[in-house]
Amino acid sequence: MTEERTGSARGARSFPPRGRWALLVALTVVLTVLLQGFGVPSPALFAGLAVATVLALIGIGPDRIARPATSAAQAVIGVVIGVLARPETLSAVAAGWLPVLLVSLGTLAVSMAAGLLLGVQRGVSPLTGMLALTAGGASGLVAVTRELGGDERIVSVIQYLRVGMVTATMPIVATAVFGAGHVGVGGTGPATGPWYLGVALVAVCALVGVPVANRLHVPAGALLGPMVIALALSLTGLTFDASPPTLLVDLAYAVIGWQAGLRFTRPALRTVLRILPLATVLILVIVAACAGLGLVLSAATGATQLDGYLATTPGGIYAVLATAISSGGDVTFVVAVQVLRVIFMLLVAPFLARLVGRRWGGG
Repeated sequence: MTEERTGSARGARSFPPRGRWALLVALTVVLTVLLQGFGVPSPALFAGLAVATVLALIGIGPDRIARPATSAAQAVIGVVIGVLARPETLSAVAAGWLPVLLVSLGTLAVSMAAGLLLGVQRGVSPLTGMLALTAGGASGLVAVTRELGGDERIVSVIQYLRVGMVTATMPIVATAVFGAGHVGVGGTGPATGPWYLGVALVAVCALVGVPVANRLHVPAGALLGPMVIALALSLTGLTFDASPPTLLVDLAYAVIGWQAGLRFTRPALRTVLRILPLATVLILVIVAACAGLGLVLSAATGATQLDGYLATTPGGIYAVLATAISSGGDVTFVVAVQVLRVIFMLLVAPFLARLVGRRWGGG
């Protein structure tokens, strides 16, 4: 908020609003390109968060992101997640739907418990702790945290710490523990239609999904409404292989990163740094627990232990996809379980967050 902002007022006055926006956009683009080269997940979101945080702390960032812009960004991200689910997703897990559901519930329970434990830290509410460690849909959870009453600054850092740790350790664990090998790499995803179909898809999902979600008083309706519409269209084959264009997705990620970063203050930064050790330990606990759930899933469905591990890894879905393809695993099964986990988390977490906020407070 404006009254929380620190930094040089003189420095802020020396930058007119257009100059501050130009600097924010230019630096975000440069950092996004650099992070893409290093294979960082959601590079535009991470770049937007990092650049906006630095500019906010030195007092030369824009004041805030307009609410319509953040709502539009949430809608785009909701469609991105919704179109991940395809008819083959359901068919891949149809025979073992009960173990998959129970494993998803187990992941939710473990991550929620860890989040509530993080919430005992000074400066972190139980609501913020739960959203920070919920293992599913990092970009979506960051996008809706403020609307739900949490602190998106803490949530964004911890969520992407989780994604980064999982992405970095997964190939090592897959190889050293589960004996993954390299058998070649094929395609990494479904073909997409023309960009204008993707834009039309986002527009339809947003124009239908947001009003319906608001009418039903669904929490985080700007994200969940379009996500559910995109999910329905994708499962019925009515997306015509369209998906949101990459440029539009990157812009949405950047806006979500800016929203969190521009609210950073020095006290908030100190709080984040103070809770990082405990957050790191809790993330490792979640990763270990999910690996155990992967073994349970393997035993219950007949999948290999490697496929069970990859299917239940709490984050880094695109890195999971690459590892499954490279090791010759059952890619369809692994991705199906991962996609269902993300969608399940994003559908359930906002409602649970609202309950937690009412019970313990979100501030």
